Amino acid sequence: MKNIYVKLAEALQENSGFVLATVTGTEGSTPQKPGSSAWLDGSTLIAGTVGGGSVEGKVQRYAGICSASKKSAYLSYDMDSDETEGDCPICGGTITMLIDADPLKSHQVFKELGKSLASGTPGVLITGITAADELDVTINRYWATGVADPLLPGQFKEILTHEVRNILSSPSNKSYRQLDLPVPGEKQTARFFLEPVFPLPRLVIAGAGHVGRALSIIGKMLDFEVIVIDDREEFANPDNLPAADQIICKNITDAIREIRKDTNTYIVIVTRGHRDDAIALKQCIGSEAGYIGMMGSKTKVAKVHDDFIKNQWATEEQWQKVHTPIGLKIGSVTVEEIAVSIAAQLVLQRSLNMNR
Repeated sequence: MKNIYVKLAEALQENSGFVLATVTGTEGSTPQKPGSSAWLDGSTLIAGTVGGGSVEGKVQRYAGICSASKKSAYLSYDMDSDETEGDCPICGGTITMLIDADPLKSHQVFKELGKSLASGTPGVLITGITAADELDVTINRYWATGVADPLLPGQFKEILTHEVRNILSSPSNKSYRQLDLPVPGEKQTARFFLEPVFPLPRLVIAGAGHVGRALSIIGKMLDFEVIVIDDREEFANPDNLPAADQIICKNITDAIREIRKDTNTYIVIVTRGHRDDAIALKQCIGSEAGYIGMMGSKTKVAKVHDDFIKNQWATEEQWQKVHTPIGLKIGSVTVEEIAVSIAAQLVLQRSLNMNR
């Protein structure tokens, strides 16, 4: 799924009724975690979620009010109140919500965020709030990548920059957080919410046949940026690959060679034959890719392995990092089941990579 801020930036127009609701804090059991966002047009949900059930219903009602008044809100919602409502399970926690009545004000920030993600650059979306009361909140946003962030508020720039660099320095720091900073010469504090935003992992599928097509659909649902490569126009087209973010119709060897291969890149090789699989694998084995998988029978895999070792196209250590035969063993038989087994392995590897 495309980042909700990027989608919002593409759709924002003058005098729109768009509202952006974000979970900023939780205590106890709640249906969504901090950082979860929903984009609404008035009280109508367009994309995202802040929890469903009565939580989302209440947010939709307030979103309609905020859209009409053009005043933002900062609300705390006790989930115990759901005990008498039949549309939501009893959670027992407390959820804090920021409802932005004028996301157009942050349009340029969202555009900068989108440019960074498109170039593979992570960053932190900083949201500063000043509340006259819970239904009258001023919101200011900043996009920071930890390199050059001149637009950060001057009196807080040093500490915010330090926090941004700390967040981006380690995958374990990716959690949404609240930062309350003292205002020099005043008793009040300035409240900031820091949301790490990282580019979606890229799923590169070499082969647009039945398995490649099915995997592209599932991969999109699992929040990968899906890129499909095939040298056949009758397969490499939007009609066959409606879920793909990018379709590359060219020589597979050249296309795989040109793809950026970093730890955020997941490569699945499911071309139409033994030869094409091998030449695709040659272009990525030994790279920094976060995942490389190749489909094939045990006999085919053994043959490719022997060729790669004999011709010194890879070391044994490099070969052992290739997932082949591809996919988790779930007894898959049909095309769709095979795609599910591959997708499950991708999710597992993505989780392992994120926690390293």
